[in-house]
Amino acid sequence: MNKEVNILNFGLKDYKDTWDIQEDLFSKILEIKSNNRRTTKIEETPNTLILVEHPPVYTIGKNGVKEHLLISEERLKMIGAECYNINRGGDITFHGPGQLVGYPILDLENFFTDIGKYLRTLEEIVICILADYGIKGERSAGETGVWIAPNTSSARKICALGVRASRWVTMHGFALNVTTDLTYFDYIIPCGIKNKGVTSIAKELRKTDNLYLMEEVQEKFIRYFSEFFGAIPHKKTEANASVL
Repeated sequence: MNKEVNILNFGLKDYKDTWDIQEDLFSKILEIKSNNRRTTKIEETPNTLILVEHPPVYTIGKNGVKEHLLISEERLKMIGAECYNINRGGDITFHGPGQLVGYPILDLENFFTDIGKYLRTLEEIVICILADYGIKGERSAGETGVWIAPNTSSARKICALGVRASRWVTMHGFALNVTTDLTYFDYIIPCGIKNKGVTSIAKELRKTDNLYLMEEVQEKFIRYFSEFFGAIPHKKTEANASVL
């Protein structure tokens, strides 16, 4: 089993370009696994974790409802946002600057073959990060992601999850609001959940000096990810993405 994980930090990058890279890495793992079934010479499958921020974009998952996007195509252009229907689970969400988006493209046979455990582990990593800032992140029964005060009238979501998996290979992932402009969520019903708000680390901390907050959160995610998955991280440049 290959426990090494290549870490690609893309900074701010177009959603569609990043999705194409995900699909390429995902397909290569599936191809290796398919070839391994036909030969005695077994090739290790690679693992990659992409960390990125996107320009404003809305994504609608396979189970999403188009009507949960509350504005027209014209209005989308006016606010400088795009919208894509994509092949992950879940409903509609927003990605934008100040939001840490993570795409683990993993062969779970290198770690553990349990999709439920995989989702709960990603949530637990985020909960640990929030705890480092004195923020109590929690799960909400029947809803994926990480919440603040989930069982109260002030329930608000701070991290969304949506993944795709095939033959234990994963793609898509999580979106953690760090310093995100939360007004973009006013134009959707986030994750299809009505009457619940959204928040960010900066908002919960009432923090105005956010210069190094994203960088700090990224480093925390890598550390906890390595710990929970028993992974060996290797930081790579974007130029390496096509040869992983």
